[in-house]
Amino acid sequence: MLEAGIKIIAQPPGKKLQNMMQLSGGEKALTAISLLFAILDLKPSPFCLLDEIEAALDDSNVSRFANYLKKLTANTQFIVITHRRGTMAAADSLYGITMQEKGVSALVSVNLVESELK
Repeated sequence: MLEAGIKIIAQPPGKKLQNMMQLSGGEKALTAISLLFAILDLKPSPFCLLDEIEAALDDSNVSRFANYLKKLTANTQFIVITHRRGTMAAADSLYGITMQEKGVSALVSVNLVESELK
């Protein structure tokens, strides 16, 4: 029982019921994100680290991802590693590394919460 696998069958809107291995990269990512969000909705964790989880999504689904992530922040603190503009636009804070001079890295941080900017 402990060595049994998990069989995931997904049916994205407008598609027939199929094995997850037959989905496109974006559909696989969206299915995995949906499963993760369902688990977090059922049993919230105080902390969650996501590393480019939305990389395979198109822009409209990145916006959906970011909006739903905002809803989950009531119970969970998220650190999201991303290069997607839509996800960064929904963030409260941004942290990054820049190299103004060759070989010299500097940490850059921006707080995007309006109430704290005043």
